[in-house]
Amino acid sequence: MLDDEAKPTFPALNRAYNTVFRPGTLTLGLVVPLEAHGNRPIPDMTRHIERARLADELGFASLWLRDVPFNVPSFGDAGQMFDPFVYLGLLSGVTRNIALGVASIILPLRHPAHVAKAAASADQLSGGRLLLGVASGHRPEEYPAMGMTFPDRGARFRDSLAYIRAMSDDYPAYAGTHGELGGRADMLPKPVAGRLPILITGGSQQTPDWVAEHGDGWMTYPRDQAAQSGLVQEYRALSVAAGSPQKPVMQSLYIDLVAEADASPQPIHLGFRSGVRFLKSYLISLQDGGINHVALNLRFNTADVEDTMRRLADDVLPDFPTQEASQ
Repeated sequence: MLDDEAKPTFPALNRAYNTVFRPGTLTLGLVVPLEAHGNRPIPDMTRHIERARLADELGFASLWLRDVPFNVPSFGDAGQMFDPFVYLGLLSGVTRNIALGVASIILPLRHPAHVAKAAASADQLSGGRLLLGVASGHRPEEYPAMGMTFPDRGARFRDSLAYIRAMSDDYPAYAGTHGELGGRADMLPKPVAGRLPILITGGSQQTPDWVAEHGDGWMTYPRDQAAQSGLVQEYRALSVAAGSPQKPVMQSLYIDLVAEADASPQPIHLGFRSGVRFLKSYLISLQDGGINHVALNLRFNTADVEDTMRRLADDVLPDFPTQEASQ
């Protein structure tokens, strides 16, 4: 565990950010679809509303959606199929406390004005429960379908993020490749806390220094725990060097939780199959290494998903509780 002097002090943003990301602490969320669909790329979204409500009632910190505009067969993953912002609007009305995140909006494929307005709308409709993950994208097949080119997506990503940040201001002055606003028009609504909490995924075609400076947190992927801890420390050091406060880090994790509590881990795609005891020890090691949030993906789970959600709530969440934070 990080000692008191080493604990980062995170900025206070909206309700979701303040609850999901707490210094020296790890919280747990779930990746949508809440469904075990194995190697099938397209889920059937079984009981998706009931399962979102269940996740909220059980005390999970967050639900995470994906931005997958096209089903690319070679990639093998169509996400939750529904447009993330449309789905966020629905989920904001059927849940009460759980944070609603997107991991992640592909900025080069959307005009940032639409992203800014949709994200602020979702934040308002949910009472400050939005977490906006952003990325540059990595499926080349999607770009020509949108009339975009793939190699220059990093530059468009930077300009999009600057545009979205500017839209939080009243009558913003902004000029870039996506358009120009000279203080003559304003975008409404504004985010609940005046600023969208934006987390950058991976490198997004940027330098580590840029990522550390311009996001409100970092989303990364599972890797060797020593390497992961080193990258977390590097990210936070770069944030401080850029004059920013230290910021949270989250990662995804595929799990298949088996019935035998002492079952040893076996590797699966970007995660493992194990009993609950190994899962808890692994999560504690991530917490000790500085990870603040883990988004659990049940795609390859072999047990009933709702039973697994309840087992996680009974046996794992008590060690990683979600505590409501003030905005």
